[in-house]
Amino acid sequence: MKTEKTTIHDIARHLNITASTVSRALKDHPKISSETKKAVHKTAQKLNYQPNHIAAALRNGKSNIIGIIVPTVDRSFFSSVVRGIEEIANTAKYNVMICQTYDNFEKEVSTVEALLNARVDGIIVSHAKETLNFDHFLKVKERGIPLIMFDRYNDELEVSNVVIDDFLGAYKVTEHLIQQGCKRIAHFTNTRKISIFKDRLRGYREALADNGLPYADELVVESNLQQEDGKAGMQHLLTLKEIPDGLFSASAMGALGAMEALKERNLRIPEDVAIVTFSNETFTSVTEPPLTTVDQHSMRIGNAAAEIFLEEINARERKFIPQKIVLKPELIIRRSSLRKK
Repeated sequence: MKTEKTTIHDIARHLNITASTVSRALKDHPKISSETKKAVHKTAQKLNYQPNHIAAALRNGKSNIIGIIVPTVDRSFFSSVVRGIEEIANTAKYNVMICQTYDNFEKEVSTVEALLNARVDGIIVSHAKETLNFDHFLKVKERGIPLIMFDRYNDELEVSNVVIDDFLGAYKVTEHLIQQGCKRIAHFTNTRKISIFKDRLRGYREALADNGLPYADELVVESNLQQEDGKAGMQHLLTLKEIPDGLFSASAMGALGAMEALKERNLRIPEDVAIVTFSNETFTSVTEPPLTTVDQHSMRIGNAAAEIFLEEINARERKFIPQKIVLKPELIIRRSSLRKK
């Protein structure tokens, strides 16, 4: 049986006042007496009145909600970015609506549609690994809604984005392995069409070239970069005639899987194979040995993305020029890569 939602007209009939008086009382209008406000709020609670925020957004053209789209919130990188966004957004009286795509393209498309239907004031997103068609994001732009991308982005959209310098981070960790005596360094990557993985691969290749080491296709393993992929990737590398003595994984989960495979073969980390990774996930400091990694400054990424949104939403009367903010990565050296004492 369908239950009808309580409206301001129901409250008005209950108190024998006008609906406009109820509306103003709920908004704490100064011309409404405190007695009337108390009566309206008490009746609203009694009748289980819930304001229709979408209807209000349609009337006012503003919902005070920012939609956030991430692949998953159970990764400390993404949850920390969300926290950074909320920190700035809440101060400016905006709420956030958090959505997960699980790196699925169809899920991402339907999520964007749902946020547009919810009349969000802006969308901050790190797109799914599967996403190669960006038409759903073009729809956001066409509606004049601020769209800010972080971590994973697409330059062709010509929207603001906040990223870490993935090339520099990859160059640093690869160079660190070389300085530790590694001469045959493998690399775990994801699809090379995604900006961050292209830049990390490029940083890896240039560090090798600048230090006189050859690049070998057989040492580059492309996968989904989950733990099981990292394990399978390392198992494959261990079948080569000459196994690697170092590994740079573009994700921490991939590095975790690689460690598992090495331990099953009784190979030592870092003495036999040194490991470095990207994303300073919380578990990287408690693995055995702890993982050398690149800190992506996720809170600062979230802060910057929210600040760009506020600038863009407040620039409606003038042309807003998309911004690109590139943060410097920080190399955190731990025992997984320290071959030299």
